[in-house]
Amino acid sequence: MYSAIRRAAKPDMLLAITILLLAIAIAVVASPAYSQTPNAATNDMQVPAENAALRSLLDVLQDDDARAQLIAELEATVAQPSPPEVVEDAPAPEVVSLPRRIALITQSIAEETMASISQTWANLTSGRSVFSGLRGDEVSILIAALPGLFLAIGITFSVFLVLRTLAKRLYVGLGRRADQSGFFGTLTLFLVSNIVDLFIVLLAWGLGYFVTILAVGEFGSIGIRQSMYLNAFLLVEIGKVAIRGVISPAASGLRLVPISDDAAKSINRALGIVVSVLGYGQLLVVPIVNRSASFAAGNGVSALLSLLVLLYLVALVILRRADVAKWISAPHTGSPDTEAFPDLLAPVAKRGWASSLAIGFSRVWHWVALAYLSVMFVVVMTQSANVTFGALVGSGKVLAALIVASLVSGWLSAITVGGVKLPQDINQKLPLLQPRLNRFVPPAFGIIRLAILLVVLFFTLDVIGMIDVRGWLESQVGLQVATSIISVTLILIVAFALWLSMTSFVDFRLNPEYGKVATSREVTLLSLLRNAATIALIVLTLMFSLSEIGLNIGPLLASAGVLGLAIGFGAQKFVQDIITGIFIQFENAINVGDVITVGGTTGAVEKLSVRSVSLRDAQGTFHIIPFSSVNMVSNFTREFSYSVCDMGVAYKENVEDVKKAMHDAFDLLIEDPETAASILGPLEWFGINSFGDNAVVLRARIKTIPGKQWSIGRAYNGCLKTVFDARNIEIPFPQRVVHMVNSGDGKDS
Repeated sequence: MYSAIRRAAKPDMLLAITILLLAIAIAVVASPAYSQTPNAATNDMQVPAENAALRSLLDVLQDDDARAQLIAELEATVAQPSPPEVVEDAPAPEVVSLPRRIALITQSIAEETMASISQTWANLTSGRSVFSGLRGDEVSILIAALPGLFLAIGITFSVFLVLRTLAKRLYVGLGRRADQSGFFGTLTLFLVSNIVDLFIVLLAWGLGYFVTILAVGEFGSIGIRQSMYLNAFLLVEIGKVAIRGVISPAASGLRLVPISDDAAKSINRALGIVVSVLGYGQLLVVPIVNRSASFAAGNGVSALLSLLVLLYLVALVILRRADVAKWISAPHTGSPDTEAFPDLLAPVAKRGWASSLAIGFSRVWHWVALAYLSVMFVVVMTQSANVTFGALVGSGKVLAALIVASLVSGWLSAITVGGVKLPQDINQKLPLLQPRLNRFVPPAFGIIRLAILLVVLFFTLDVIGMIDVRGWLESQVGLQVATSIISVTLILIVAFALWLSMTSFVDFRLNPEYGKVATSREVTLLSLLRNAATIALIVLTLMFSLSEIGLNIGPLLASAGVLGLAIGFGAQKFVQDIITGIFIQFENAINVGDVITVGGTTGAVEKLSVRSVSLRDAQGTFHIIPFSSVNMVSNFTREFSYSVCDMGVAYKENVEDVKKAMHDAFDLLIEDPETAASILGPLEWFGINSFGDNAVVLRARIKTIPGKQWSIGRAYNGCLKTVFDARNIEIPFPQRVVHMVNSGDGKDS
């Protein structure tokens, strides 16, 4: 029935919560607690009938004639041949249509639901109330039991309160230190504070046992009631230690939940009352009443204590409904007003689907809580003490799971909002690692938070009995699904770690501030290696993941090969680009940062892939040139360069004087240290290169580091102009000579 309800449920939050609460009521109320109790009147009526039958059989056996007649009749009956067995054909299985199946399922759900509701109503209206066993003398029984417990109670609580009072200063100091400590320091202080709190409980419990054994009753012995009290004290106070460990009412620096000091103290006080009443009631009061009065009276006392706790929680929900709603929605609407709501502190901001879910839940949380308490009221009024206690234990498990899930989800949310922060030295060595992590970690943490929500949901359904998670996990399908999820998760984590390590290594190797400065070829090859390795890692991860899911990747690989062959025929130009690019990389013809001429375009290489090269020319135009169109590559920045100077002078100038002037201009050029650092050798003089129309062209050459030939050439031209002007060496320029001819009539023309 529960699985059918779960399949028919809509994914609405309120409807899901209502179904959960209804399932709790049905699961507990429909338990066979009462149906397993035999009816005494019926048993009394059956006993005489059974005795009469045995007496008649005894009379027959004692009478010889009757016994002989009985034996003869039995022999005749055995000797008679048995009638032939008629073998009937097995009826053919009835074919049930899908609408009929749905109708049968809904009919079963409706019938079982109405039966559960009817049984619950019958238990509520019948005279068999859980309080019917109370006789009125339970209080006097408890008062009579107190004198034997006074010493144990006094010792344990006195020691506990004194030590707790002394330890509060320690907790406050640890909280202040935690505010100024890092993660591991805060974790250490948190463990220390909880260990001290637990040690105080154990010390008070141990002293109580020791004094009780020495002072109560005979020396070296302890009464059962004193032992029950001390055990109840230990369990109850350990539960309170767990509560204080989460909300830390005395030290805000050690608090795991984002609430104020006043709110922490209020919650600690309320939960302490609930744990004390239920713990001491079930572990001490109820056993005393069971032993001194009756088990029915013990069940009545247990139900009464549970009912008092329920009424107390109902009052808390009603009184604090607005404060809690404000606290739940505070991360989305802004910080709460601390003056209007002094018990609140703005929690860590949330985003996305969690924000919408929290806002919606803040509006209805009190109705959900009241509905749950109503279900528990029905359980208390209709079920036995064991069933009620089991329901309370299940509720505690669900509450603990919700607290742990909320803490983990809040921590992930804080990291998602604040981002991953790496140490300064790591950021200096790997400047791209932190942005890369902040690009992938938030979505991953969002998936983890959703997985936590699903785990808590399934755990809750398992606790209340709607589904059997353990049985499903032990089944073949459940084991296969769980194994596949774990395997795929590990594959993704390992793949991401490999990719992150590879990219971080490339970033570190290309970081000019650490280690050897990477050459242009190293920059190009490492960039191409990173891209190729990323693609290969993605393909391998996808293949391994599909294989772990259960898909046969053999046909997929074969199909991919055929598809690749078809694409290769249809994209020959693209394949040619890649093949040419691979050979260009092997030959080290182009690197990022080089100035090249390729495909008739000259520019600086800004990007290089296995398919194309991207250039930016002197005018700033960006060109993408596929390698299939490259016939020749002219690289101006390989090993060294030359700045060639073709200097034209007038025909009247002396060549030796011009040669000396050009050498003097080179000496003037290398006087600048920055310029001299880019020059690899002396001026190379080649002499007269050509005779022009207006000038004699003299050639010289300067060897420079790659890429500096243009700046050195411009600087050398400036020095030549300065020296030539100082020495009156004429730099000719195109001139036109006009001759005036006499036409014979005395006029010039």
